[in-house]
Amino acid sequence: MRDQFPNPHLAEALLPHAFDVQDGAHDEAHLLRVWRNVERIASAEGGDMEILLAATLLHDCVWIDKGSSQRGMASRLAAAKACDVLSGLSWKNDRIEQVCHAVEAHSYSAGILPTSLEAEILQDADRLDSIGFIGVARCFYVAGLRRASICDVVDPAASDRPLDDHSFALDHFQTKLMKLGGNFRTATGARLAEERSAHLQGFYQGMLAEVG
Repeated sequence: MRDQFPNPHLAEALLPHAFDVQDGAHDEAHLLRVWRNVERIASAEGGDMEILLAATLLHDCVWIDKGSSQRGMASRLAAAKACDVLSGLSWKNDRIEQVCHAVEAHSYSAGILPTSLEAEILQDADRLDSIGFIGVARCFYVAGLRRASICDVVDPAASDRPLDDHSFALDHFQTKLMKLGGNFRTATGARLAEERSAHLQGFYQGMLAEVG
């Protein structure tokens, strides 16, 4: 796995700290997909690749269940853990702070505004993995882990009921996934998101046509 990254020695040092809990939606394959998105965006936008690699590898290093009231704290806790890990590797404080800001700002639920190019790139790269076909797969995988239903049997589009993405996977498209496409920070990220957003919307409409 470490050889999939441009700095295998840094990857080897950080991968053991990348997760406290793994599942099929948040695992090494996710890290690699996010990193490939980072590379595509940074190739056009710029950015410090060492900062970006460290932030990518550590952005999910603390796990909190999506149903928990503390979910919004996950990225802040991950940033604190990243600080400890990088301090142990004798990184300079200013570079640690850059990584930690990117980690804490990547999360949708945290609602933290990214204030650096690296934070914008990581946020965009991670969100690309939440939309498109891979976003659909991850959504239903996580819903299955939580024993949620695919959709409400009577009102799958939630036309006459409150959205409830804890109970119905399809509701998560409205509560979050279909909102992501219009909130990318970089021009390159926004361009890459257009096609994936179209795939996401097409799947959603197709599902409604089949179950409605």
